[in-house]
Amino acid sequence: MSRSFFITGTDTGVGKTLVSCALIHALITRGLKVAGMKPIASGSEWLPQGLRNSDALSLQQAANVAADYQLINPYCFAPPIAPHLAARQANAVIEMPVLQRAHAALASQADVVIVEGAGGWRVPLPSGYLSDFPEAEGMAVILVVGLRLGCLNHAVLSAEVIQAGRCRLVGWVGNGIDPEFALLQENLETLRERLPAPCLGVLPNAAAPDARALSGLLDVGVLLR
Repeated sequence: MSRSFFITGTDTGVGKTLVSCALIHALITRGLKVAGMKPIASGSEWLPQGLRNSDALSLQQAANVAADYQLINPYCFAPPIAPHLAARQANAVIEMPVLQRAHAALASQADVVIVEGAGGWRVPLPSGYLSDFPEAEGMAVILVVGLRLGCLNHAVLSAEVIQAGRCRLVGWVGNGIDPEFALLQENLETLRERLPAPCLGVLPNAAAPDARALSGLLDVGVLLR
């Protein structure tokens, strides 16, 4: 039976795609068939194949399950703005059954589906929130914590909201997005104390991070128990 993990973040720009791709590589090394999914993406460009989002393409490239782009990224919008505003500009209707059918198609081919969200947990959609999707599908959640000033508050609040809903927070990953973040180890210790899920790993700050190389820093064994 396929398992799905929804990757959310404490904010936008905290490294969800990097962590998602690193998780995919780590799971592949365990001998699993892994698919990636980016249900809704804004900030995309026109390529010969059509409108494409770079995050979704990264997930597609990292995965070892071949899938049509439309399944990986059912809703793709050009402007780099909040998804509900991008959908409004495009006169598009975001329908939950479309996301659910795409997820089911990916899950039928894979042992694990890594589903990358957009922004944080409570990203608005024209009707409801993006978090309605993982809640409807019963996905386990992994929180990416962007390690910078303010991350403690954002991480604890995100965890509380996730746990208060219909999803279970199964782990978190710290990502070093600020090379000058003071008292890094002390902040990591606070996160370990306050978050109700284990730390799956901490990714260091890097100018050009390589998801495959960093995958060895993630402990995915806890996700497979």
